[in-house]
Amino acid sequence: MGPTRLVILIVAAVCSVGLGFLVLNMMGKKPAPVAPIATTEVTMQKVLVAKRDLKIGERVTADAVGWQPWPPGSVNASFITDGEARPMPSSVAAATDKVLEAVLPDSAAMTAIEGSIVREPIFASEPIVQRKLLRGGQGGYMSVVLQPGMRAVGVPVTVETGAGGFILPNDHVDLLLNEKIEAKTADGASRNVATSRVIMRNVRVLAIDQATEPEAEAKAMVGAVATLEIPAEDVPMVTSAKMQGELALTLRAFSDATGGPERGFAVSGSSDMVRVFRNGQSSDVRVSQ
Repeated sequence: MGPTRLVILIVAAVCSVGLGFLVLNMMGKKPAPVAPIATTEVTMQKVLVAKRDLKIGERVTADAVGWQPWPPGSVNASFITDGEARPMPSSVAAATDKVLEAVLPDSAAMTAIEGSIVREPIFASEPIVQRKLLRGGQGGYMSVVLQPGMRAVGVPVTVETGAGGFILPNDHVDLLLNEKIEAKTADGASRNVATSRVIMRNVRVLAIDQATEPEAEAKAMVGAVATLEIPAEDVPMVTSAKMQGELALTLRAFSDATGGPERGFAVSGSSDMVRVFRNGQSSDVRVSQ
C-alpha cells in the first residue's frame, strides 16, 4: 500500500469518528422548550347584521338579524351597534358564525327595527343601516318598491290583452290604447275606424292582481288587473285612456327594458291626428272633435 493511499484512509477514518461523535451529541440534546402562544385580546364592537339575504318588501324579524364583532375603527356611523366596545380574544372574534347565533330580541336596537320593511336588498352578513329600512306603520310593500316620482296605477287585463299571461311582475311592457273613433279622410268623408296607439313605453309591471312575485318556476300568471309604475305626470293620461277604450300590454324583451318609461302617441284630446294601419298601408286621419 502506497503512502498516498494510507493518508487517504487515515483521513477518512478520522472524519468517520468525528461524524459519529457529532451525531451522538445531537441525539443527546433535549429539544428547546416551545414558548406558549399568547392569546391577545382585541377590542371589538357588536354591529347588527343580516343573518341571511333580505329581499325588498320583506319584514324584518328577530331571527333574521344578529350581532357580529366589528373593529371599532371600521364601524360606520350609519351602522346599528350595541353602544359598547369590549375586549374579546382574537380566536373568538374570528368565530363570527357563533356570535351570530346569539340573537338578542329584547335589546333596544333589535326592538327598534323589528317589523320594519326592507326597501333595498340586504345581503347576508351585511350591516343593517336605517336608509334600507322603512319603519312599521310608515307604509306597505308597494310604497317601498315605487321609485321616487312614480305612481302605482292598476289597469284591467285579460289573457288576450296581457300577452297570454306571460307578463310577470318586474317585466317591462308597452301600454297600448285600442279604440274606435270617427275620423275624416282627406276627401272629407267620415267613417268609424279602429285604432291602436302606444301611449306609454317601457313601463315596469309591479304586480299582477295582488301577486308581486311569480310562484317558483312559474312561466305565466293570469290576472284581472296589472299594476304599473307610471310617472306622476302621466297618471291622468293613463286614467283617461282607460275610459276611452281598451288597454293592452305588450311584453318587451329583457334586453330592451333599459331606461325609464316614456310617452308614446298622445291620447285623443291633445292631438287631432292619428295614424291608421289597414291592409299593410298606413294613413294619417283627422279625429273629429
